[in-house]
Amino acid sequence: MELFSDHIFLSRLHFAFTAIFHIIWPVLTIGLSLFLVVLEARWLMTRELRYYNHARFWMRLFLLNFAVGVVSGIPMEFQFGTNWSAFSRAGGDIFGHLLGFEASMAFMLEASFLGIMAFGWKRVSPGMHFFSTCMVALGGSLSAFWIMAANSWMQTPVGGEFVNNKFLLTDIYAAIWNPDTFWGITHMWLACLEISLFVIGGISAWYLWRGRYPDFFLTSFKMMLAAAVLITPLQVVIGHGAGKSVTHHQPVKLAAMEAHWQTNPEGQGAAWNILAWPDKKIQDNVWTVSLPYALSLITTESLTGQVKGLREVPVEDQPPLLLTFYGFRVMLVLGGLMVLLMLWSLWLWKKGELTAERVGRHKWMLFGWMAAVPLSYLAMEAGWVVREVGRQPWVIQGVLRTSDGVSPLPTETVAASLLGFVAIYLLLFVVFIFFVWRLLKKGPDFSLNP
Repeated sequence: MELFSDHIFLSRLHFAFTAIFHIIWPVLTIGLSLFLVVLEARWLMTRELRYYNHARFWMRLFLLNFAVGVVSGIPMEFQFGTNWSAFSRAGGDIFGHLLGFEASMAFMLEASFLGIMAFGWKRVSPGMHFFSTCMVALGGSLSAFWIMAANSWMQTPVGGEFVNNKFLLTDIYAAIWNPDTFWGITHMWLACLEISLFVIGGISAWYLWRGRYPDFFLTSFKMMLAAAVLITPLQVVIGHGAGKSVTHHQPVKLAAMEAHWQTNPEGQGAAWNILAWPDKKIQDNVWTVSLPYALSLITTESLTGQVKGLREVPVEDQPPLLLTFYGFRVMLVLGGLMVLLMLWSLWLWKKGELTAERVGRHKWMLFGWMAAVPLSYLAMEAGWVVREVGRQPWVIQGVLRTSDGVSPLPTETVAASLLGFVAIYLLLFVVFIFFVWRLLKKGPDFSLNP
């Protein structure tokens, strides 16, 4: 309980809760907006009414999700000034630029066309409405780009120098395209698409489970499955590339992710700890289940490649181990289960089982897709825990400690603010679930015509 009397811990918990809650919404906004672009494009090309009806149905979910994302996201940015003022002073030269770009370029683009997208049906031409949907989707992806560029800079800070605890920007392009940028942005953007596909698949499966509108929701289910076949292998490749980038630029984070303590000598491969119980006090694992040579092979593509161990840095510079180690494994296991679910569904499709008459027989497959909705979010949140906790004790990697970036606020103030945020965000979540449930109960409105 001593932690809860520490304003630094409470400030970290405050931001973590806000970020974990907020990120639920933008990931679906990004992916669902692109799905709407595809649906409208298909309708314009084929004039098949089913694509128009799908666009109208899924747009209602998009608008609900977008609203909660905006409401939950704005307070998070204010925390940089209230709870993390020292960090803002130190990194504001670049961080302020990138968040400013996100607001002025990406969010304003979304906001400018959102009204036309939401209320422009039959008020503007189909081509203009499609263009507006494209601009909203572009704005969502641009927003992800700038936010991830800012976060990537915190992981691998370049493009200037730190003088008297303040970052002086000398090359904004180097700062934007820092070593982590490509991998961080691409990995997260693909995660947005994957989660959105699982939400579409889960909702479609719910209707198919209940035998409601089977022809209609088989269309969205099959579109989701076809897209997942393309995106999932790409995500595996990008995820591996991101891991190799961490190996090179953040070796301590990698060592924490793998509970790897001792740098292996030249010519002796490092084992991959499938499961372990790392203990900072003894600077070792209490127990392990390991695969010889596998860590060297995964990270260096050599059976005897050298991998830096945690003992290379002082204890005070080592990240929290259990969260980092098991967060990574939660992400991997859930990702693997979802790949198996996708392959199972493809097999049934190939056998001709994904028809309105037969799909209802496969209750376990449909249940798997419904369960995949919360599990896909859990996998994403676990990945972010690894990304952020694995960087500790630094708020800006290797330069500014988290303890030095926090505002000197009274513990009671931070605690009261945290409790207030928890209450408000839980209320937001309940309201969102209420309206989504109403949307699902009502189902698609086939009386809407172009």
